[in-house]
Amino acid sequence: MGVPKRKTSKRRARMRRAHWKIEAPGLVRCSQCHALILPHRVCPECGYYKAKEVVKVQ
Repeated sequence: MGVPKRKTSKRRARMRRAHWKIEAPGLVRCSQCHALILPHRVCPECGYYKAKEVVKVQ
């Protein structure tokens, strides 16, 4: 089994983790009500998906 020969320094570990950023989700406009929604999901505002009513919203 492979074992590290030396301890990984704080600097090297932090440099490796420097790219672990959180990203904002890519939002798109609903084709029916023009609300911002996540792509490929039913719109929570109007209940439409790909110009078809999928869920009745009250």
